[in-house]
Amino acid sequence: MSGSRIDGRGPADLRPISIETGVSRYAEGSALITQGQTKVLCTASIEDRVPPFLKNSGTGWVTAEYGMLPRSTHTRSAREAARGKQGGRTMEIQRLVGRALRSVVDLKAFGERTFTLDCDVLQADGGTRCAAISGSCVALALAFAKVAGNNFFRNWPMRETLAAVSVGRGNGTALLDLCYEEDSTAQVDSNIVGTASGKFVEVQTTAEQQPFSKPELDEMIALATLGLEEIFDAQWSVLGPVLAPLKIPQKNFFRRPGWETTRPA
Repeated sequence: MSGSRIDGRGPADLRPISIETGVSRYAEGSALITQGQTKVLCTASIEDRVPPFLKNSGTGWVTAEYGMLPRSTHTRSAREAARGKQGGRTMEIQRLVGRALRSVVDLKAFGERTFTLDCDVLQADGGTRCAAISGSCVALALAFAKVAGNNFFRNWPMRETLAAVSVGRGNGTALLDLCYEEDSTAQVDSNIVGTASGKFVEVQTTAEQQPFSKPELDEMIALATLGLEEIFDAQWSVLGPVLAPLKIPQKNFFRRPGWETTRPA
C-alpha cells in the first residue's frame, strides 16, 4: 500500500470532496456529501418532543439514524426493516453520529425539542460513517439557521463545526481517507472525529492485523488533522454564506479569516 494508491492519490491526499445543500425539499436542513465514490444524504428534522428521560427538563436532544440503501454496495443487501431489526454496525454508527454532534451543541438552547439527523448511504466506497458525521454537521447547522430568526433559541446552539475522517496503515505507510479496497486490507484502521478548534471528539483505532505503536498512532492523528482541515473548508464553502449574516458570537465557529469581520452589521 506504499507509494501511489489504487486511485492515484498520495498517502496524505483526501479524496475529492463536495457538499451540496438544499437537496431535500421538506427537511429543515439537508446536505449530500460526496467523498470519492462515497455518497451520503444527511437530513435534519425538528420535532416538538424529547426522549422520556428528558421530559420536563427544559433540555433538548440531538440524535441520528443511519442506513445503507440496498444497492449502495457491489451486491444488494436486504433492507434492515425487511429483516425486522437493525444490525450491530448500524446501531454503532448512528450512536457515534449522535454523540459526536451533541458534543458541539448546547442542548439547553432550544428547549424540549429533538433534532434528528437521518444519514442514508446512497453509495459506499469506504468512510461512510465519517462522511455521515461531516455531512450531518452541515445539515444540522442549516436546520439551526432556518429557525434562528423565529425566537427559537436562547442562544446559537452550535459551538463549532466538527468533521470526521478515516486513516489507516498498510505496509508501514499511513494513509488518509481510505477507500473500500484500502480499508479492507489495512493493518490498522482508524476513524477520527475532530472539531474546528482542533480538539478531538472520538478516536476509534483498531489493529486489524498487527498492533501499532504510539509513534504510529501519533502519525495517523497528525495525518487526520490535515484531512479534517480540508473537510472544514468544504463545509464552510456552503455554510458561510448562510450563517455569516446571523451574527453568531462563537469565535471558533468561523473557519476562514474574515468571516467574522465581514458579516453585515
